[in-house]
Amino acid sequence: MRLEDVAEVAGVSAKTVSNVIRNYRYVSDATRTKVEAAMAELGYRVNLSARALASNQTGFIALAIPGLDNPYYSRLAGYVIDAAREHDWIVLIEQTGSSEALEKAAVSGAGSQLVDGVILQPDAIGHADLTGRFAHHNLVLIGESGVTASADHVTADAAAAARELVEHLLAQGRSRIATVGIRPQDRPNASELRYRGLSQAVESAGLQVRAEYLIPVSRNRRPDGAEAVDQLLALDEPPDAIICFNDLVGSGVLARLRERGVRVPGDIAVAGFDDNEESRFTYPPLTSVAFDLEAIARRCVQRLLLRAGPDGADQPPVRTVVGHRLVVRGSTVASD
Repeated sequence: MRLEDVAEVAGVSAKTVSNVIRNYRYVSDATRTKVEAAMAELGYRVNLSARALASNQTGFIALAIPGLDNPYYSRLAGYVIDAAREHDWIVLIEQTGSSEALEKAAVSGAGSQLVDGVILQPDAIGHADLTGRFAHHNLVLIGESGVTASADHVTADAAAAARELVEHLLAQGRSRIATVGIRPQDRPNASELRYRGLSQAVESAGLQVRAEYLIPVSRNRRPDGAEAVDQLLALDEPPDAIICFNDLVGSGVLARLRERGVRVPGDIAVAGFDDNEESRFTYPPLTSVAFDLEAIARRCVQRLLLRAGPDGADQPPVRTVVGHRLVVRGSTVASD
């Protein structure tokens, strides 16, 4: 069956059928229903290979992220899918698990040749691995990373967000601030950048970052937060505030503090990053830094769209910083 056959049965033009297939937003519901009914009646299927050959585009982009089990990335994926749909792109999602091999494959493996562009969170790879096929046109990096590459980068100011969070805690009279999952690193990743902002704020207040308060974790999940609490409470002088790498860790911290009979925020204040939905439903609700995920997703798709244009490959790489806000809840400020 041809597209023209569908148009004849539906009583519309071939262009209208094409608009329906491409999910063009301005087609009326009535027209869309007629065309879809005609396609079903005739058993019409879109020939994706022919479309790709005609347009020199596949109609697919890839989103390579550590994992969908983290609510932060599942929310981000939803926003990317929504933004991509507006431009007739289908999103293929690759879970890298922050694996160096899988991140490299996402940008230079065989699968990367089958998409129009890649959005990548580079947790394990650096500049040397990001100078291949996608280096100048259809790779967009995301995440709070200081990695430099010949590629567009949509990020947030992790150091500024951490400073704002620490300053909030200092304003509540906290002076012994511990971290779970936020530590100095040998490369500018999210942990290092957040630690940088944290240490700047602490030192500006005339205090010191205490090594025993920097608790490393393996996966930044709820159990890691619970285990970290046991380490911190075993210290001769436990902290009076805990900043967690993400809200999953923060949820684990809150649960273990409650088990141990520690009052939050009376004895210890707790805060996190990402502002996941569950942060509103922990006990007490978790103070958290909210990054503008919808803006990140839209900027990424916009950059790929620009790169797909006739002059896209000639444009210099652009680094875009999206906003953030501190959402203060009961884990740092007691309710009346």
